Order: sequence, then structure tokens, then C-alpha cells
Amino acid sequence: MFTIDEGTDFGARAAAHLRDDIAVWLTSVSPAGAPLPTPIWLIWDGASTVTVHSLATAKRNDHVRANPRVSLNFPGTPDGGDIVVFSGRATVTDDAPLSDDYIKKYAEAIPGIGQTPESFAARYSTGFTIELTALRGH
Repeated sequence: MFTIDEGTDFGARAAAHLRDDIAVWLTSVSPAGAPLPTPIWLIWDGASTVTVHSLATAKRNDHVRANPRVSLNFPGTPDGGDIVVFSGRATVTDDAPLSDDYIKKYAEAIPGIGQTPESFAARYSTGFTIELTALRGH
């Protein structure tokens, strides 16, 4: 099982990104092998699992079903520092409910895009459970 060593500076920064960042780039792979980065919102379980929600009609849902290997890429600093990239394996779930933690984290952002938690859950009803497998960066 993958773990983040939060006792190191890098591990602590990586965990902070998972816990605190509003958006991350999720990269999936098309059937032709092209990487497809997409900004998404995420919730981390504090251990080795990240949950994201996707538009029910997004092609990335089929891409992840066909190839569950994904990466999560956090933005670094303008000078190239604080690079954090996670690799993982995603499982796709249709009609995935929003967790209370997800709704709490995005309590201000959801209305900011003209949605309620209920309308957001209906629109972004496909969930990805991502089991983190590796971490790299500096």
C-alpha cells in the first residue's frame, strides 16, 4: 500500500496539496495513446485514495475505464519549484454520490459555478476513486 512520508519536507508539501488545493490536473490517456490533462476537483482520504467527480458525458470516463492508469499533477511555483506528481489507478463509478467532506471543501466553489450541491452531484455524477501508487517531484 502506498503511503506519503509526511515526516519529510517533500512528503508534507505533497500531502498539503492533496488536502488543500482546490484543483489538480488529472491526466488520462486516449485510446490512441494521447495524454489528456483535465482540471478537476478532488478530495483526499488522508491516506492513499483520492476521489474526483466527472461530468457524466465526459469522454475521459470511457478513457479511464479502458486504461485506469492516471496521474495527478499539481501546479508548481513560477520558478519551477514545488513539483508534485502522483500516479494512480482509477476505478470509475456511475451515479457516485458526493461525500460530506467533498461538499464541505467546495462549499464556496460549487455556488461560484452556478450550482447547488444537488445540481452539481447530478451533473458530475461519475466518480473516480484513485488509488495512489507513486509520488515524484521536488
